[in-house]
Amino acid sequence: MKQLKINKNYLLLKNWWESIDLTNYEKSFFNREIISFNQQLFRLKEKKIRISAYGKSGVGKSSVLNSLLQANIFKTDIINGTTREIKAEEWDIKDLTLNSVELLDFPGFDFCDIKFPDKVYSCINHSDIILFIVSGDLNRNELNEIISLIKDGKKIIVTFNKIDLFNKIELKEIIESIKFKLPKDFNIPIILNHGKNLENYLLKIINQHGEIFLTLNSLQLADKLFLQIKEQRLKKRQKLAQSTIGKFSTIKASTVALNPFILFDIAGSFALDTALISELSKIYGLNLKGESARKIFKNISINNLFLGATQVGVNTSFNLVRKVILLTAPFTNGLSLLPYGPIAIIQAAIAIYSTKILGKLAAKEIFKKSKASFIEPYIMLQNINFNEPEIFKHINIYLTKRNLNDNFVSFLP
Repeated sequence: MKQLKINKNYLLLKNWWESIDLTNYEKSFFNREIISFNQQLFRLKEKKIRISAYGKSGVGKSSVLNSLLQANIFKTDIINGTTREIKAEEWDIKDLTLNSVELLDFPGFDFCDIKFPDKVYSCINHSDIILFIVSGDLNRNELNEIISLIKDGKKIIVTFNKIDLFNKIELKEIIESIKFKLPKDFNIPIILNHGKNLENYLLKIINQHGEIFLTLNSLQLADKLFLQIKEQRLKKRQKLAQSTIGKFSTIKASTVALNPFILFDIAGSFALDTALISELSKIYGLNLKGESARKIFKNISINNLFLGATQVGVNTSFNLVRKVILLTAPFTNGLSLLPYGPIAIIQAAIAIYSTKILGKLAAKEIFKKSKASFIEPYIMLQNINFNEPEIFKHINIYLTKRNLNDNFVSFLP
């Protein structure tokens, strides 16, 4: 897929979002996340990029934004921690590829008295570009924040403020120290807030890459919301699937234990297993027909030799023993019937165990097939080609982390 235009990306995401059929419970449960994503979708449509100033208290985040605006819009003071809640302002710039730029001023991440900390996290996560403001060498907390943002797929620009506090030699040493501490695999720029350095750099990257930064962030937020919805649905389906497997295990155990006829026993087990797979497919939204369910059962039995042997060989052997016991009963005055009960109990236990294994394997197989039938935002992210991959390395970190975290096996029965 070639690099897409922003309007096409917006329509792709809009159509994807409209295709997700949310229950009333999910709409209520994810209300805040849904509102945030819809706001991001609106910004994508309106071509409105969001740039946030972030860092510890006292580094001059507000003053950096004021220098860009060339006006004292954001409140500053000699006392650290002047900003206690998020503030936003439009940056009026002409001759942009995008329609508008929104500047956000954040409280210091180390400031304890932050109003609505959840909102702070949500807004920084919805920023398309983050100006990480520093006023000296990086300390451990600042570095940890930067690494956390990078892992979350955010585009970081380290902005060195208050450079007038250092002479040229000190400034050079601090910059070298910052470069040494930053992750080596990323081209994280360090921009000095002096004159029009920062403004010129931002205008350049907004015009060159603003659309793709806005698109990437929108796709990431869509993907994160999708993963949250999927996890919540799988937790709910896990309970239902476990209950269904338990029900079929009980039915099969009773059937196997009470039925002395081999052919009926095997045929009944196969029928119950196929029915179980069909029920599980409905739970996971695939709704398989009888033939498809039988095919999955056949594949699972072939690939899992123990399960296949249990289903056919072990039960057949026990049924033959039970048949012999019944036939010899008249000649032994009923003494041969003594093992009949324990054998039936063993068969029932095996039936329960094998049904649970089958149910777990079937649920995993059905889950894989149901994933293949749905286009995830993650696939759209993977399919975007970058003309300058060095600039977009941060997205690869998100994709790698996303693959590690996209393991929902623990939510299967």
